[in-house]
Amino acid sequence: MDFHLNSRIIITCSNRLSPFLEKEVVELGYKPVRTFKTGVELSGSLNDCITLNLNLRCASQVLFSLKEFPAANAESLYKELIEFPWETILNKDGYFSITSNVNNPTINNQLFANVKMKDAIADRFRNLTGERPDSGPALDRTVIHLYWQESVAEIFLDTSGETLSKHGYRKIPGKAPMLESLAAATLLATRWDRISPFVNPMCGSGTVAIEAALLATNRKPGLLRFNYAFMHIVGYDEKTYDASFRKLEQQVRDVPGLRIIATDISEDAVNVSRINAGIAGVEELIEFGVGDFEETMIPEEGNGVVYFNPEYGDRLGVEAELELTYGRIGDFMKKKCKGYTGYIFTGNLELAKKIGLKPKRRIEFFTSKIDCRLLEYELYAGTKRVL
Repeated sequence: MDFHLNSRIIITCSNRLSPFLEKEVVELGYKPVRTFKTGVELSGSLNDCITLNLNLRCASQVLFSLKEFPAANAESLYKELIEFPWETILNKDGYFSITSNVNNPTINNQLFANVKMKDAIADRFRNLTGERPDSGPALDRTVIHLYWQESVAEIFLDTSGETLSKHGYRKIPGKAPMLESLAAATLLATRWDRISPFVNPMCGSGTVAIEAALLATNRKPGLLRFNYAFMHIVGYDEKTYDASFRKLEQQVRDVPGLRIIATDISEDAVNVSRINAGIAGVEELIEFGVGDFEETMIPEEGNGVVYFNPEYGDRLGVEAELELTYGRIGDFMKKKCKGYTGYIFTGNLELAKKIGLKPKRRIEFFTSKIDCRLLEYELYAGTKRVL
């Protein structure tokens, strides 16, 4: 496979992350063709896919288009796929897996389409060589993605394999953790300058604080991951990856005086956060503390960010208790965080009303299937002047 050949690239992401993914793509020097609800499209090569995989914080998969063709049913799909030169992508003694997104009236089971695709690839290899590559569910080697909508099918190389939305440092997830790509997107949505203090009470397993440290020091996700599906495609040149990886190392920056503070009432949660931060290489950049959020030390210099991700409350009885917590969070921000910008990420807008502050911005997100908001509050140091 020619890694310099240009084609359509689709970078997928979780719902509502695409504006932040687009920003990342543009900062890398690419020009998106379009941005949609769950991704960004651009034109580029497999070598560009290497760069994208290593750098993007908000992405899920980087897909490289191989071919688009009409396919009315499973038989017509098979006929097209057996004619495709899979030997230019896979070794006969290799391993591949199939993922798919299928919406065709003749297919009532997505796995059937996957099996048809595996059969076509295996049959082509048998016809050519008498042997065939192994296949299975693992996404740690060559991954082929089938996108089949109505009567049009498109095959992609999934150059990522395992999802990019996990950044590789969270070996101990903790209770109800925020996905790393979502945490990164919410930080990109804030007005934090990546120099001023960042305070994260109720830090849980530390994902937000760790992502803040990674963002401030320009540590990209590719520094923490060493296997991608693109490494298992015929024609892969390790030198391109090595050059990209060295560039990541060179881009890491030191931020003198940077203060990132993360606290939680649970000692176990703080211990998990320390371990995760250590794996991410940023433990020394985060000041951890155990205690109620009201005990969190807020640096006096101001102009920073205070970021809360409290529980949302999905059970009766829990919500009544959380009303008091949300009220306390509002009081804490009003009294102790003057001069800062406050952020609360929540999936419960009724509870958010208990904060007692009017948000300046409401930024829409999803976590799993929960409709969420990142609420922004200006916490004035003195009396707000009305001109």
